Amino acid sequence: MGSDDTQAEARPAVRSSTRRRASRAAGPASDEVGPAALGIKLEKPVTPPKQRVSTAAPPPRRQPSRGRVALGWFSVLTVLALALGSAIAYGAVQLRHAGAVEKRDQLFVSTAEQTVVNMFSYTQNTIDESVDRFYNGISGPLRDMMAQGNNKDNLKAIFKQTQADSEAVVSGAALEKVDEIAKNASVLVAVRVTVTDIDGVNAPSKPYRLRVIVHEADDGTMSGYDLKYPDGGN
Repeated sequence: MGSDDTQAEARPAVRSSTRRRASRAAGPASDEVGPAALGIKLEKPVTPPKQRVSTAAPPPRRQPSRGRVALGWFSVLTVLALALGSAIAYGAVQLRHAGAVEKRDQLFVSTAEQTVVNMFSYTQNTIDESVDRFYNGISGPLRDMMAQGNNKDNLKAIFKQTQADSEAVVSGAALEKVDEIAKNASVLVAVRVTVTDIDGVNAPSKPYRLRVIVHEADDGTMSGYDLKYPDGGN
């Protein structure tokens, strides 16, 4: 027993309590651990200066000169007015020309009609006047034919021998063509002639178609220049 007690006393006393481990979260042990604790000096971040946004209004637009604008509009209006005036004047000239041509053509036709009426129309009391009127209204070959010999007087005698009256009525007339060099126009005339005898009895009217050549003199007067019938000739 004595040896056992000696061994027990020689043995160091064993602590029965177990050593506690400190428990902490991962990472630096304290707030002092960091770049500063490690001796690293950090520069203070530099905040870039804010860009200044210009709020200034755009420069005012340059106002055009009112005088120049007015002058420009005046020039445009002047050009338009001149163009319009020229167009109106040209149109008026064209209308006058067209009207003059139409009037001249109508005069050709009416002269042809009158020539035919004068040739076929007479009464026993007006034969001399009727033949003279026909003769005074003709020219050129037709007048030369009537002037040869005693043709004019012979025609008066023939009308008197019939002891009848004659009336010509134009039923239609048309301008065929105009020769501007000779100033002659060809006109087709359709006419019906009615002869009334001494007893007042009307014979059946007879239709005729004639081609009358009308001449325009330098002074503008017109006359029957030539005559082709029956049926207008060739």
